[in-house]
Amino acid sequence: MAGAASSLSALALRAPSPSPPGATRGGAVATRAAFAFPGTPPRFPSLRASRRVAARAAAAAAGGDPEDEWGTEPAADQGQEAGAAAASTAVAEPPAAEAPAASEVAELKAKLKEALYGTERGLRASSETRAEVVELITQLEARNPTPAPTEALTLLNGKWILAYTSFSQLFPLLGSGRLPELVKVEEISQTIDSENFTVQNCIKFSGPLATTSVSTNAKFEIRSPKRVQIKFDEGVIGTPQLTDSIVLPEKFELFGQNIDLTPLKGIFSSIENAASSVAKTISGQPPLKIPIRTNNAESWLLTTYLDEELRISRGDGSSIFVLFKEGSTLLY
Repeated sequence: MAGAASSLSALALRAPSPSPPGATRGGAVATRAAFAFPGTPPRFPSLRASRRVAARAAAAAAGGDPEDEWGTEPAADQGQEAGAAAASTAVAEPPAAEAPAASEVAELKAKLKEALYGTERGLRASSETRAEVVELITQLEARNPTPAPTEALTLLNGKWILAYTSFSQLFPLLGSGRLPELVKVEEISQTIDSENFTVQNCIKFSGPLATTSVSTNAKFEIRSPKRVQIKFDEGVIGTPQLTDSIVLPEKFELFGQNIDLTPLKGIFSSIENAASSVAKTISGQPPLKIPIRTNNAESWLLTTYLDEELRISRGDGSSIFVLFKEGSTLLY
């Protein structure tokens, strides 16, 4: 026993230190050779082998696989791995980025509607209001949900009501609204027929005795994803629609005296019947159409924003047009 112990001590002293990472295969062979016993070495069970035997015996007793040296994973570890997998799956899902953009557009449209209130289509807008409107329009154009409006003709199709314009040539016409007792601009609209490629611009007037309209009919051609070329064909003067109802107060004050109009109701009733008859006769006449033959009756229109209820366009001379779709909540 003493001789064997001295041999083991000598071998342990001659054993080289462990090779660093990246050592060559030759170094590994030399290391194993340094630990080899001369002749037939005795076999000593290692601590790892003893643990394997104990693990196999425990697995066999528990009904598991005796060849699985690691045994069954604890339930807690399995739960942690499942939770980690679920967390990684949840993180991998892309966030919904459309909701903030839609809310921003809705907020900008609400601000634009508020800014346009009381401006009479831009006629009475102050310089500060015009600057605010231009800023809101610029922000909406940057968030245009329809980059190619001429490729979305179904959105362009229909009747659009003018809510604001910077087109100075319309201001003299809009200015007539300052005389409500004589004539008033009720509505300015543009109707687009995308199937026949036609455009109708219409202005409706109302007065104390009649209402009428003036419109232009035109054809349009698509020149780019945002631009259309418009060529006017004819102007149309609508048939005046006379007011067939005269409403009188029961009395009115004149020079401090209250005058009773009750006895005159019979007379005005006869006048009302005559006016109704005349109105029916005139309304049955066709509108007056005037051909437009000049070569200068052309224009272009660039749509810079378009959705289901709002359209923003730019025309000649950097003019801006803001239009709301008929029936849209933006009109109310």
